[in-house]
Amino acid sequence: MDEQDPKEDLIEPVFRNGTVTTVGILLAFSLGFITHWAANPIPWQTYHLLAVVPILIGIALQMRALSILLDVQSLQRRIYERANRIFIAGLIFTASGVGLAILLDVFEVAGKSALPSG
Repeated sequence: MDEQDPKEDLIEPVFRNGTVTTVGILLAFSLGFITHWAANPIPWQTYHLLAVVPILIGIALQMRALSILLDVQSLQRRIYERANRIFIAGLIFTASGVGLAILLDVFEVAGKSALPSG
């Protein structure tokens, strides 16, 4: 027959729990990074938004993925895979924002440390 066994479309709860743990830990690191950066005594400039926006979008996507994974429906393979895709997208946004933040800081420090001519 063409019908699939409903149990085939489910993932193991233990496997999902490991994913929830991973998503939670990486979300905590992302929140910690943005909190630490916000508490930095160096004044923010408008160009910092180039890094902040992707980080915040990434954090929001990671939170959405965690929210989906915490629901009992996430034991269904298609929902679990959707949450994983959302999480990976969030991770890419966050990593891109962190990379931009590092580059902005490097360029700012390099610009301020240049010796004056004359």
